[in-house]
Amino acid sequence: MAIFLGFPVAFTLMALGVAFGYYAYLNPGRMWRAYERAVEDGADGWTLAEHWIGGFFNNRIFDLFVNQTYSVISNDVLTAIPLFLFMGYIVERANIIERLFGTLFIATRHVPGSMAVAALITCTLFATATGIVGAVVTLMGLLAFPAMLKARYDVRYASGVICAGGTLGILIPPSILLIVYGATAGVSVVRMYAAALLPGLLLAGLYLIYVVTMA
Repeated sequence: MAIFLGFPVAFTLMALGVAFGYYAYLNPGRMWRAYERAVEDGADGWTLAEHWIGGFFNNRIFDLFVNQTYSVISNDVLTAIPLFLFMGYIVERANIIERLFGTLFIATRHVPGSMAVAALITCTLFATATGIVGAVVTLMGLLAFPAMLKARYDVRYASGVICAGGTLGILIPPSILLIVYGATAGVSVVRMYAAALLPGLLLAGLYLIYVVTMA
């Protein structure tokens, strides 16, 4: 429900994790032991409220939450993520992608489905600057999709090209997903990049062959 109300997915999942973790580690006898003693001693209302709030936060999930947050913040590998996002922002604000798409469209004008080919190549190159799917799909959807519809491409064909090209952002380095996975699993990010580069380029090539064949 929270997602449909407009809350970001990450914060919604975090809240759900804390809520279920709180229920899993719920132990009223241990958490509100000080509160029960204060009630037996006849403490005043402020003291009872203080002990009750302290008991509410005396749950192991909050300790785990703090420790996990600190481990993520202290991970040097994850500092690359905001830098890649900043690089993608610079590329988008400089209108490099728009000019690249126009140049590739002119260069491939004699190829069947030239606009779709230009869109796929642009997605492949833009994926190396962002590393995420959403940015590529959103930008190319605003840039290439209207142009493809104006050129009388089929709606399903055009949307498939944009969505397929956008998925290359999670394979072709630098991929933010690979950075997060490598940092979480304790695997070398450089080796994961080396392993994902060839499949990403191969998938892009297969997309191009399919687009040219179906044009």
